[in-house]
Amino acid sequence: MPIATKVFTYELDGLAYTVMVYEEDGSIFADITVDEGAMDVNAVYFGDDDYSGDSESLSGPLNMNGVRLDGERVQWDEAAQLSDPGLGPEGEDKETYLTEGDSLTIELNADSLDDIDIFGIRATSTTTDSGSIKAVSDDPEEPEEPEEPLIEKVGFGYELNEDGVITDGYYFGADDLPEGSEPTFANYLSHFENGVGGDITSLEAVAFFEFHEDGYPVELFRIEAPEGGFTDSDEILTAYDEAVENGAFGDAGTEDDPLALLATLEPEDLEPEGTEEADDDVEDVLA
Repeated sequence: MPIATKVFTYELDGLAYTVMVYEEDGSIFADITVDEGAMDVNAVYFGDDDYSGDSESLSGPLNMNGVRLDGERVQWDEAAQLSDPGLGPEGEDKETYLTEGDSLTIELNADSLDDIDIFGIRATSTTTDSGSIKAVSDDPEEPEEPEEPLIEKVGFGYELNEDGVITDGYYFGADDLPEGSEPTFANYLSHFENGVGGDITSLEAVAFFEFHEDGYPVELFRIEAPEGGFTDSDEILTAYDEAVENGAFGDAGTEDDPLALLATLEPEDLEPEGTEEADDDVEDVLA
């Protein structure tokens, strides 16, 4: 799923870097990437936009004394040492020494992204004139999270025929979802699992459709169940997210798609042979 981020930038003659702060699995991380030049990242500082209270600081050469932002003294909520100044025997192989294109990921002692409105870096061995920086960045860019794709129709298939058409299962359109629900896959899946009591472990495939201008459904892509079937809804959602990231919604189906054929069939054409419950099965498929 999309990850919320804040992006800080800093640029000085001879050095430029980007810090992307984000939340993942309940923890807050920062990816520090050098865009130009090089630096040895010895310490990081961060704080929110409330300057009240005491300011955290590191002693000796890792302090941020004298730093101002818009003429005002910065109050830091957290400070963390990453390394001692000086490249030492490791030289440019030192873990915290970053050259152009290098990145360093660190975990921050923060509860949420709301705690981080200002980001500071104390670095030495820099490619700036002074050879070190006490850098402060604020006003982070907050990229908009991509909107969840809206889906016109989803098919949950227990059984498929040789053409891949769902012959036992459910089809849901946006109008089948609870009132006020957006037609996102998470909502379709919830309706399948909780609304009609669908069995996730029995699914062979989940198919996604849009409607052709002539009114029939066209398959965009589908998720096939792994060997042994899906274990739970999280596994299906993960497979769906991976498909979306790989551009699953970029290519629509064609008129030769099995669902185009399905749209031309009458219910009796889908009736399985040798079963008295055929009519009920067809009603489920066409629902």
